[in-house]
Amino acid sequence: MLNHLVARASRDTVPLRIIAKDDLAAWLKTQPAANQAWVAGQGFTAKAGSHLAVPDGKGGVTRVLVGQSASRQPWDYARLATALPAGRYALEGRPAASLASQVALGWALGCYAFTRYKADSKPKASLVWPAQADKPGVSATVEAIGLVRDLINTPANDMGPADLAVAARTLARRHKARISVTTGQQLLARNYPTIHMVGRAAGRGAEPRLIDLSWGRAAHPRVTLVGKGVCFDTGGLDLKPAAGMLEMKKDMGGAAHVLGLAHMIMAAKLPVRLRVLVPAVENSVSGNAMRPRDIVKTRKGLTVEIGNTDAEGRLVLCDALAEAVREKPAMIVDYATLTGAARVALGTDLPALFCNDDRLAEDILQAGQALEDPLWRMPLHQPYRELIRSPIADLNNVSDGPFAGAITAALFLEHFVDEATPWAHIDLMAGNRADRPGRPRGGEAQALRAVYQAIARRFPADGKKARR
Repeated sequence: MLNHLVARASRDTVPLRIIAKDDLAAWLKTQPAANQAWVAGQGFTAKAGSHLAVPDGKGGVTRVLVGQSASRQPWDYARLATALPAGRYALEGRPAASLASQVALGWALGCYAFTRYKADSKPKASLVWPAQADKPGVSATVEAIGLVRDLINTPANDMGPADLAVAARTLARRHKARISVTTGQQLLARNYPTIHMVGRAAGRGAEPRLIDLSWGRAAHPRVTLVGKGVCFDTGGLDLKPAAGMLEMKKDMGGAAHVLGLAHMIMAAKLPVRLRVLVPAVENSVSGNAMRPRDIVKTRKGLTVEIGNTDAEGRLVLCDALAEAVREKPAMIVDYATLTGAARVALGTDLPALFCNDDRLAEDILQAGQALEDPLWRMPLHQPYRELIRSPIADLNNVSDGPFAGAITAALFLEHFVDEATPWAHIDLMAGNRADRPGRPRGGEAQALRAVYQAIARRFPADGKKARR
């Protein structure tokens, strides 16, 4: 995506004039009559996401007008790279740094295509890097979103637990981070029983594992990210129907998100001690698969009755969260494609946020609103804890009814997080169901920029006092 952002203008570079609807009339008054007539005749109103090439009278283009919304979000500009003729374009004038960065980000995201198995056939125009843009920040964001999308879009035959570990190792090498991977029977020896239980039915080479990446100085505040890494989910013995299984390659979307977010944090060199925990498994069917009504003793010591083998995500997360809490971090954020109930409640574009700390929740929600990377907070309604009690174990991994599924899943996870540790749980789709500018159908990064901004404001890279 970044290869369509270039360093220098050329002789035939075309200027881009970014203009809001309310500013169009005033700008037109400064233009020649022929240009005014052309814009009026084409019906251009500077609607967000629209553009219009203005001819120079010699068969060429004098500039391209680009409409933008009042909020100036990257999606306003994401269509340009594929909608404009091939060539080189540059922002006109000296736009503010925020606008320049948004244009560059939108342009790059509009260039995304998943090309591992099929060449990209869409021609793309190039943008000269705006001088005022935050080039490192935009680059890290584009790379992170591209990583998230690529990992999710890759099918399970090429993105199993071992492959996910390779992706994490590659990221660790890039940033000189430490990484360890606990695999197969080692999980039992090191007391990660639920991760092992969920993934033990997978075949050779797809054994369950816990990926553990750490980066940063030990003296810095600890920030821990946990991502659900179910590389494929059959549902286990409570087998999903074919339609329900079709998109289950994306059930490792939580893992993809924490790796993408980790890249942004490390690229910015935020003053944090970062830890990333990814339980990577396949929920498969074989003779040793977990069974309904089995009971497992978790890393924390709580026992869990398996009410449904298709509620496996919370099982792998609970051991990872129990380990995350052990170091008493300043905050924990987990991402998971956890429940269909959250999608029923909020749809596919709006991740559900559950949080035990009001300040952390507000930081994330405000960032999401400002960046058009939204979430919606849902309650950790404590009376619903009764719905996941078991008569023969401490907990059941599902409730005994069809209601409040996203809440009961979050409450299950809450059992494994200390009350004193700020914790945010994000239940998300991790995908687009249709093509939109800059957001093609397939794997998608959701609530990634929002959480990064919330962390960056709390632990700023400039070393100044944390902003609240």
